[in-house]
Amino acid sequence: MKSESMEIHKKKAPKSVKAAVLTLSDSKYQDMQNSKDTDLSGRLIVDSIKEKNEVVHYKVIPDDADLLVPSIEEMIMEHGAEVIITTGGTGIGPRDITIETLEPLFEKELRGFGEIFRYESYKELGTGVIMSRATAGIYKNTVIVSMPGSPNAVKTGLKIVVPELGHLVKHLKE
Repeated sequence: MKSESMEIHKKKAPKSVKAAVLTLSDSKYQDMQNSKDTDLSGRLIVDSIKEKNEVVHYKVIPDDADLLVPSIEEMIMEHGAEVIITTGGTGIGPRDITIETLEPLFEKELRGFGEIFRYESYKELGTGVIMSRATAGIYKNTVIVSMPGSPNAVKTGLKIVVPELGHLVKHLKE
């Protein structure tokens, strides 16, 4: 059953938002330094956003907390991003620093994204999804969504978040 108030909110939501995409990957960063674009996940996000929204910035950095926060700040302050979608660095390996770096910044956490992401992934992949730490939150009036680096995980995450981008931004501006 649909919520009447949610449908009204969605109708009043912006039809297009300003979004930025940030890939965290040592290997993709190294490839970019060598003029090779191997960032399939980042490109999937950019292409999906561009269908109805504006991509204001796209960047690839290594898995490095000292680069992650300034990159987020740049996307917000210099490029006016209302939404930032990150891919990579969400696993449990020693170089996976996205979640530990971003969660302390969040003024509000949007737990529903990670919960739905893991549920949808579980239906497809099974119990291995317990290692997924996908999350979302609000920082400086900007929605930040963090997804794993695999292209299939990104496709799953985009199905969940892209239809809600305008709705999320609408509520941030109230």
